[in-house]
Amino acid sequence: MDAAFKLFFLVCIIVLAVLTFFCLVRTIKGPRLVDRIVGTNMIGTMTIAVIALLAAYLNESSILDICLIYAIMSFVAVIVLTKIYIGIYNEKKSRQSRIEEESQDEY
Repeated sequence: MDAAFKLFFLVCIIVLAVLTFFCLVRTIKGPRLVDRIVGTNMIGTMTIAVIALLAAYLNESSILDICLIYAIMSFVAVIVLTKIYIGIYNEKKSRQSRIEEESQDEY
């Protein structure tokens, strides 16, 4: 039974690694910035799952500490990227409103 669990964990780790690669492609190729942020979040989430599965596969509970630290870092990274995105959106919006005001002043 132990061999079956080890094989299951190994297959899950490989599947998550392949899916992480697809998320990386979406993050790089994504047509919008939102796609890139969601792709980055998914890469972080899948990496956390891989680390947790690796901890169960190796039967090492100390690896779970690394998993928790990575989860915090991933969360902070997504928050920072979202904050940057909101700043870019607000800047575009204010620039567009200034252009509209200037065009109305000309008439």
